[in-house]
Amino acid sequence: MSHKPIYVTRPYLPPLEEFIPYLEQIWENKLLTNNGPFHRQLEAALCEYLGVEHLSLFANGTIALVTALQTLRITGEVITTPYSFVATAHSLVWNNIKPVFVDIDPNTCNIDPDKIEQAITPQTTAIMPVHCYGNPCAVERIQQIADIYGLKVIYDAAHAFGVRYKEESLIRHGDLSVLSFHATKVFNTFEGGAIVCPDAKTKQRIDFLKNFGFADEVTVVAPGINGKMSEINAAFGLLQLKHINSALSQRKEIEANYRQALAGVRGIHMLVKPAETQGNASYFPIFIGPEYLLSRDTLYQHLRENNIYARRYFYPLISDFPMYRGLASAQRDNLSVATENASKVLCLPIYPDLDMSLCNHISRLIATK
Repeated sequence: MSHKPIYVTRPYLPPLEEFIPYLEQIWENKLLTNNGPFHRQLEAALCEYLGVEHLSLFANGTIALVTALQTLRITGEVITTPYSFVATAHSLVWNNIKPVFVDIDPNTCNIDPDKIEQAITPQTTAIMPVHCYGNPCAVERIQQIADIYGLKVIYDAAHAFGVRYKEESLIRHGDLSVLSFHATKVFNTFEGGAIVCPDAKTKQRIDFLKNFGFADEVTVVAPGINGKMSEINAAFGLLQLKHINSALSQRKEIEANYRQALAGVRGIHMLVKPAETQGNASYFPIFIGPEYLLSRDTLYQHLRENNIYARRYFYPLISDFPMYRGLASAQRDNLSVATENASKVLCLPIYPDLDMSLCNHISRLIATK
């Protein structure tokens, strides 16, 4: 079967003619950034769609993570997961905070709450879990631990756009939740991100921090950063939002197709769908067990040779990179589950316009080995 390279994900792009009126309006307004009309519209529209009261848009998710930590004045040590994209830990280092890595649950790939409690020291001030692949962390247990020890909870919710848990928006949990609107995400604004917060006072501080700390033309209240989202990105987000339900539905069809096609393949393991969760099919990871005929990396190469560019999300672990591996918490015997999962994982292509015949082709390449 001949086709162009197929990647794990690609951005959903609505028809260009739908975007032109937004661009024309930006040109007419002559407002390109700094809380323009499309920016304000997108914040309001996302609050409504996601079921939250307060949301602040950002230029990208990494700056949003950095700012979330500053918003809550986090210092010292923060307990987090090694099984994530490097921005999770980088945001801590940019704030002179020490990451403390703990192991993950083998069935969810999310941070293991029992390991959190064991890692708390007098220097611990917060927990930064990740809703990996859009699957909910053990939010009730994590909050219970945070309450007992007086810790803040900041969720890296980069994968969790639109996910509902127990009939409530997942991103309502924690003191803050941080979203990514990068081009590869379920919902994107080319580049972008957001912080979800519980009250207007916190949003005001976030808005000051993302605009150099300016409270008005002559008053700077904090050493902020330039984290503002442009009007073009916000306009694209408004357009994306019109199509998001269709995009999510298509993703879920592809996920269901993979699950059915690979269910009986010896050595191919899939995450169990979390109970009481309405997911978003943001990723489709499989885990290659020893009973499969090929190793994970051999299968990875086999797919590449057939123009299927699967990704090993998340390998290597964050804790394996040079700037982190010297930490005591980064030692592999402390992270045995994360190390094992990272050695087995392979994320398959999943995006709205992935043709179902190609999806079937990918499954056959895996199943016939």
